[in-house]
Order: sequence, then C-alpha cells, then structure tokens
Amino acid sequence: MEFNHKSVLFDEAISSLELNENKIIVDGTAGGGGHSAQIAKTAKRLIAIDRDPDAVKVLTERFGSCRNVSVVHGNFADIKSILSKLEVNGIDGMLLDLGVSSYQLDNGDRGFSFHRNAPLDMRMSKEGVSARDVVNTYDEQKLADIIWKYGEEKYSRVIARNIVAARAFRQIETTFELVDIIKKSMPARELKKGHPARKTFQAIRIEVNGELDRLEESLDNAFDCLNSNGIISVITFHSLEDRIVKEKFAQWTRGCTCPKEFPVCVCGNKPKGELPFKSKVPSESELSENPRARSSRLRAFKKY
Repeated sequence: MEFNHKSVLFDEAISSLELNENKIIVDGTAGGGGHSAQIAKTAKRLIAIDRDPDAVKVLTERFGSCRNVSVVHGNFADIKSILSKLEVNGIDGMLLDLGVSSYQLDNGDRGFSFHRNAPLDMRMSKEGVSARDVVNTYDEQKLADIIWKYGEEKYSRVIARNIVAARAFRQIETTFELVDIIKKSMPARELKKGHPARKTFQAIRIEVNGELDRLEESLDNAFDCLNSNGIISVITFHSLEDRIVKEKFAQWTRGCTCPKEFPVCVCGNKPKGELPFKSKVPSESELSENPRARSSRLRAFKKY
C-alpha cells in the first residue's frame, strides 16, 4: 500500500518546531509519514498519531525498526490519554497538518474527491457515519445548515432541496451522483468559478469526521501537555479551522486586559506564550508544483 501525501509548507513546518536531539515531538496527523520521517531524524522521540487505519499500517511498516518512534492509531484530540499510555509526562512540540491526504483524495474507495467517481464515504477513520448516511438521511434543513456552516456555500438551500428531491427516487450512492445534483443547483455563471462541488464536499467531509467539533479542545489538550518552550504548529486548509487556531493562539498570547486608564494591572492576565511568526502561506513555486496547497496556512505558538 502506498500512502502518498505531498506535505504543504513542509520546510516551514519542520523549521517551526525548532527540533533538536533532546525533544519529544508529536505528529498528530502523521499520514504517510512525510513530516514524521524528517522529525525522527533529529528528535529524541517521535509519537506519530493517525486515525486512518491505512495510514497506521503504512507508518508501522515505515518506522517499525526505528527505536525512537511510537506509532499510535488514534485521534490527536485524545493526546492526554495517548501520552499517559506511553508513560510520557510532557512533550516539546506537536504538529498538526489538518488537510486531507493525497492518498485519501486519490483513492477510489474513500469518496473524498469530487474529481473521482467513488462510493460516498469520506470517513478518515473508516468508522461511523459516512457521507452516504449524511446525504441520504439528514433532513433538508440540517443539510442546508451544514453546507452553509461548514462550506460557506451560498446555494446551500437549493443544493439541500435538490438532494432531498433526488433521493426520493433512489439513494445517492456515488460522488459523481452528488456532483451532478450540485451542478444542477447552480446558475451557469457559477460553474465557471472553480469546481462547483468543492464547498459542499468540504462541508460534508467536516460533518462526517467532526473536524471542527473537537479542534479547540484538542488545542487546549495539546497546550496542557507542552513543556516550557514547547511549540504547537498547525497547518490549516480553510478559513473555519484557521479561525479557531488563530483565536486560540491569540487567547494564549493575550496579556493584561485592564482599561488603559488604569494605573496598575488588576486583572492579573499574563501571556502564556508567544507567536514565533504571524502566519506563513505557500510560495509561488510550491503552488505551481502542488495546487492543493493554495488555501493552506501555517501558524505556530511557543509556550513560556
């Protein structure tokens, strides 16, 4: 099995972790091990986590002989329990690449891509509610709300209405069946502005995998596990998750909130860390090699 993923902002992400031979680092979305392989070369210990069983199989094969690497099948949101089981008391860095891997997008069985005809699935863990379940069982209002909230799709209500109308005749089973419904829900002028299904597929994928439900909790858990001078680096791929990361980092770096006219601080609020940089986006050369990187952004936080 080949689990390929062209890691975006690769050099920037690795650099942001400030690696050395004394650090314990967690790759919370290890995928095929692109970032992990580079981290393992320098770090004292790497804990590579992924919720996708296909990824875990590849990671185990790739790092089975590496004494400083632990591969874990799990969700990075559960970092506290994962570290407890490994008897690790603290970490010096955590990397989260929140994008869907190239393997998941390109694999014909996974149903993530609107460019490939496949069964509607989209489950990163291969467990639980699938995209097929969402499309065929959610009522019209709930579908519209999800497509708007997670996809910011302005034609969400029309798309939801047409999905419900189509499934009244027969179940929607494949990605291309859903793409056809989405295309028919938009005026012709919109079909020329990039792929019409992108936002709806993003919304359904986020719903299926609960991608935003536990992100803030996950960041708080990671913060609690960080040693002094530990770093959390996060690569996001859409504005919804980037907003959560940005606001959480801002919260951690916020100091005194007393009115300016107060002669002394009475709130007692102190920054918990700093931002090594504001944010980073892919270079033009990277975008030319990997168009999927176009919406990615890297943010980092360093704990005091």
